Amino acid sequence: MSAQRSALPDLADDSPDLWDAGFGKAARGLLTGGVRCFAAQGFHATTTRDITAAAGLSPAALYVHFSSKEEVLFEITRAGHKSSLDALNRVPPGADPSEHLRALVAAFVSWHARHHVAARVSQYELGALTPEHYEVIVGLRRRSTSVFHDALTHGTTTGAFPDVDAHRVVRAILSLGVDLVRWYRLDGADSPEELGEYYADLALGMVSAAARRSS
Repeated sequence: MSAQRSALPDLADDSPDLWDAGFGKAARGLLTGGVRCFAAQGFHATTTRDITAAAGLSPAALYVHFSSKEEVLFEITRAGHKSSLDALNRVPPGADPSEHLRALVAAFVSWHARHHVAARVSQYELGALTPEHYEVIVGLRRRSTSVFHDALTHGTTTGAFPDVDAHRVVRAILSLGVDLVRWYRLDGADSPEELGEYYADLALGMVSAAARRSS
């Protein structure tokens, strides 16, 4: 057994729950196998045989359901970005801008922790996508960024937040959720929800710190 395949059981998260219900059992298995392989050794070092073996299927099975290895990556990346955006959109606006921003950060961070394997692939293998597929993902990323930007801008215009550089602060907040996929494990000290609450507090501190620095 290769080092990559022996590492797969350690890459446990809730990624298999992300796949579209329209995919059949075999296609979902290939997506799960793909996300494990890409996370363990990267897109370019992964072969189609690696993916089908991880899914327990024959080497030719991938082309029954997907046109290429890149399409597997695209479907993983699209599902990950769409699901994280959905998590943000489920957060109700609320009357308190601070609590709204806090809830958004908690949702974003906890989603990335719970799906850290798929999120790692979704964030760090983008360069392997075709230009057309890349543009689809960029569109989803912009929508997520806009959710945070709108929440921060609303807070500053209502006086709940001090006047800050929204672009810089949003970029820093997004980095909180994205970077954790490099090291987080579900069996670690913090649950996804606990980490989300902790990082939400840090994000509110960023807003105050940014205001002090610019004053």
